[in-house]
Amino acid sequence: MSSLFDLPFEEPEPEPPAADAAAETPEPRRILTVSELTARLRVLLEERFADVWVEGELSNSRVWNTGHMYFTLKDAGAQIRGVMFRSALRALRFTPKDGLRVVARGRVSVYDPKGEYQIVCEHLEPEGLGARQLAFDQLKERLAADGLFDPRRKRPLPALPRKIGIVTSLDGAAVRDIVKVLRRRYPNAHLVIRPTRVQGEGAALDIARAMRAVAKVAGVDVVIVGRGGGSIEDLWAFNEEVVARAIGGCPVPTIAAVGHDTDVTIADFVADVRAPTPSAAAEIVVARKDDFCARLDRLADRVSATMGARLHRLDARVRALEARPGYAGLPARLALRGRHVAELGHTLHRAIRAHVAARERTYRGLRLALETYDLRRQLGRGRTRLVAAEGRIAAASARVRHRADGRLRAAAAELEALSPLAVLGRGYAVCWTGDRTAIVRDAAAVARGDRVRVTLARGELDCEVRDSAGPPSSSTSGPALRT
Repeated sequence: MSSLFDLPFEEPEPEPPAADAAAETPEPRRILTVSELTARLRVLLEERFADVWVEGELSNSRVWNTGHMYFTLKDAGAQIRGVMFRSALRALRFTPKDGLRVVARGRVSVYDPKGEYQIVCEHLEPEGLGARQLAFDQLKERLAADGLFDPRRKRPLPALPRKIGIVTSLDGAAVRDIVKVLRRRYPNAHLVIRPTRVQGEGAALDIARAMRAVAKVAGVDVVIVGRGGGSIEDLWAFNEEVVARAIGGCPVPTIAAVGHDTDVTIADFVADVRAPTPSAAAEIVVARKDDFCARLDRLADRVSATMGARLHRLDARVRALEARPGYAGLPARLALRGRHVAELGHTLHRAIRAHVAARERTYRGLRLALETYDLRRQLGRGRTRLVAAEGRIAAASARVRHRADGRLRAAAAELEALSPLAVLGRGYAVCWTGDRTAIVRDAAAVARGDRVRVTLARGELDCEVRDSAGPPSSSTSGPALRT
């Protein structure tokens, strides 16, 4: 009996012919990782959408500390993330902000870590409004918020500038026009020209450095900065923030003379005075001198007219006084008064001279009396007496010293005569005992064989007694000694 487990659950299908088996074999499965699939998609997108223009509204735009800007570009139905690297962001003329409709050019790629597709933006421009105009408006708003356009900070031009600074290019016609006008209308002005580039890459930094350099020159009263006319691209250096800050920070009044009358730049709003052309800037400086000179002339005319009118009134008043009846004897009375005054003055002069003479005599008497008790004279007399006393003391001292010296010499001679050494020098000798404790005066005091010491004028002898005798006589000799 067969088991139920030996039976198949369903009938097996008939096997296909061997010839068709190889043709209907399914391909093996190709399993991709997420990274591989994302990489393939990125390659396809970058090949298919390598250079596209996309229009939309900016949102969530943010510049990271790396300098790259990340943003979202959206419209009513969709959105796409985007990134703009630091090198491309620096080339923009305006500041991207949320809500601004822009046109972006770039390539579509995939951000692998999140699997999101994005547009790598290489260029960005505002929709319907030029990038330069937008940058101009944004910078104008920012500087106005900082107070650089405030009319209260505008400084008046000096009335008579002695030293005028000029910041412009030496190659343009602006510097020639400014110098020509100033030399014709203000020849005594001192010009300080700081050349700089006024267009092209880096011109804005060059202008700012020139403004700071000319402001450091001692004695500069006013600065003219500008250039001749040109396109908006040529004049764009004067729309840069660094130039506006340099003009606003200049310590002396500034005149902006950029382009023609129809050209308006940021520098015109920041400067203290705007001139339509460089020549007009020079005329504005000269106009201050002309106004000052004209005002001086008007004041001189007013002073002359006022003085003339006053003199006329005073003359009329004098004539009216002369015409009065009481004025007839006034000159004679004045003459008498004058004579009386002269006499009083002469009397006063004589009295003063007499008083001064008496005072002078009293002064001389007091001075002579004071000189009698003058300390300097008393010191002189005392010094004379002191010198005389010193002379007398010196003479007396010399006499005393001479007498003492004579007495000393006599005593020395007597001492020399009585000196034992002098006796020894005459041939005598002194005989001592052997131990040199006593002088031998008698021959009987020594015995034969004793040792004695004999002192001579020069040196000493050590002797032995061989014989002795009594007092010396003419027939006998002294003791025999052996040295």
